[in-house]
Amino acid sequence: QVQLVESGGGLVQAGGSLSVSCVASGRTFSNYIMGWFRQAPGKEREFVAAVRLSGDSTSYADSVKGRFTISRDNAKNTVYLQMNSLKPEDTAVYYCYADSRFGARYWGQGTQVTVSS
Repeated sequence: QVQLVESGGGLVQAGGSLSVSCVASGRTFSNYIMGWFRQAPGKEREFVAAVRLSGDSTSYADSVKGRFTISRDNAKNTVYLQMNSLKPEDTAVYYCYADSRFGARYWGQGTQVTVSS
């Protein structure tokens, strides 16, 4: 079992930046692919970004590519999402997740990001 706790959400104006982070506990952090999904009101949860075990391989949704950067610090059991050039359509609850090599997925409780126009 892995416990994930997000932090860092908030309110920002369009064009601004915000960083969210997720601290994991309970298992060996470096054994998990980590990433972020988001869910806007009335919409399905969608993939945002992911980072593989060593942090040297990342993937992004097309909608955030070039604006968001995902990274991880295995020594701190933490994954980060740096969000730049934010748009109102980035407003959502951002959820951290962890994928084990055995196929289990764990979720955090989510953190709200609101981008005002």
